[in-house]
Amino acid sequence: MGPVLILYYSRHGATAALARAIALGVESTGATAMLRTVPELVTVEEDGEPSTDPASGPPYVSLQDLKTCSALALGSPTRFGNMAAPLKHFLDSTSSLWLDGALINKPACVFTSSSSMHGGQESTLLSMMLPLLHHGMVISGIPYSEPALHNTTEGGTPYGPTHVATGHQNNSLTQTEKQLCIAQGKRLAALATSLYQGNSV
Repeated sequence: MGPVLILYYSRHGATAALARAIALGVESTGATAMLRTVPELVTVEEDGEPSTDPASGPPYVSLQDLKTCSALALGSPTRFGNMAAPLKHFLDSTSSLWLDGALINKPACVFTSSSSMHGGQESTLLSMMLPLLHHGMVISGIPYSEPALHNTTEGGTPYGPTHVATGHQNNSLTQTEKQLCIAQGKRLAALATSLYQGNSV
């Protein structure tokens, strides 16, 4: 079984914190979590993408990472109710995988962060699902069997984990938000394992 790819874009670190918490849930099942990010977009057209990985944090994602993963968690900060442009730019480059059907039947989930409670989190999550559905992926949310989903007054939705950064660059997840991330990571890895082993989910 391939790794669970956790692919995200994070400008100030809040979405990265969600990604790391989802990775904890994935790895608690014995599966391997692979964290990847995407480069910033440049305002002046340049020759190709940056050739080197960032100085700190996870390396940039490749199409091969998507091809070999067993599942995908996709994360972005909220940008006017939609995913951030750098992540959308990468997804727009995955046509070759779509033509090959490389992602069909792989489980996937989405996650996001915003600076306010009503900052477009749910519309961002739903819009992030669209390209994954076009790739034939199987979307995994968070069921209400997770107690934290009933109790949260911060981030967290049935569509996927979220974080509300209420202070300036407040990247610390609340306990509830972290619980929901871990639950999502566990569920995603369990689905990937069941599909890999040919078991019923």
